[in-house]
Amino acid sequence: MQLTDTHCHLDYNKFDPDRAEVIQRANESGLIRLLVPGLHHKSSKEAVQLAEQNPSVYAAVGFHPTDLDEFSESAFQQVKQLATHPKVVAIGEIGIDYYWVKEPEKRAFQREALKEQLHFAKKVNKPVVIHMREEDDAWFGQASVDLLDILTEWQSGLSGNLAEQPGVLHSFNGTLETAQKGLALNFYIGITGPVTYKNAEQKREIIRQLPLEKILIETDSPFLAPVPRRGNRNEPAFVRHIADKIAEIHSKSPAEIAVITTANAERLFAWGD
Repeated sequence: MQLTDTHCHLDYNKFDPDRAEVIQRANESGLIRLLVPGLHHKSSKEAVQLAEQNPSVYAAVGFHPTDLDEFSESAFQQVKQLATHPKVVAIGEIGIDYYWVKEPEKRAFQREALKEQLHFAKKVNKPVVIHMREEDDAWFGQASVDLLDILTEWQSGLSGNLAEQPGVLHSFNGTLETAQKGLALNFYIGITGPVTYKNAEQKREIIRQLPLEKILIETDSPFLAPVPRRGNRNEPAFVRHIADKIAEIHSKSPAEIAVITTANAERLFAWGD
């Protein structure tokens, strides 16, 4: 059974003691591709270095909305240079975060930085990995509204394959209506460990109504470890537990979910082709 983990922060220092072993465990568990997203120019460089060192690892580069203190013309230029690397398959992790950022002027800066990075993604013809987190972890709020407005305007100006495969809404934690609006823009929906949690029936009901051909599986390692690993450091090998839960929700076999989601990731990221 071949799986992918389309979002894992293997550059984090929590993996410093055993990073090589973590990647080896992932490969032995059937993972054929892992995507490491950047959070700023330094993290993006580390993601590219990991991709260079490991055949199954690929990178995304960009500035996370809570790491914009690092955003400058020169730092963004470094990210743009990294984006030319053959193992960089996306621009990300970019987006909007109103959970950690409260000040109106900083939220406005998030939106402008997102637009700038989306413009760059269009220029280099690479899909985007989108982060969105509402204030107070609400299911719906101003972050959803602002993000959908920005993505709608951006997607309307795309053409060709990028218009058909513009990106993924990473670790989706919104309403069914928001998911459907994302799907209407041709975005994929990223599913992470919380789908396995005991109190996540509402989330599972939303996923039940999503088309399988638009779902990606992500661990978001080292965060959001799925049941039965909840409370531990998450790692890509645990993606199997998320696949099992999606299989249960959609009344499919885990092997079928592996085939479908691996093909979805291949369509979106092209994995260096």
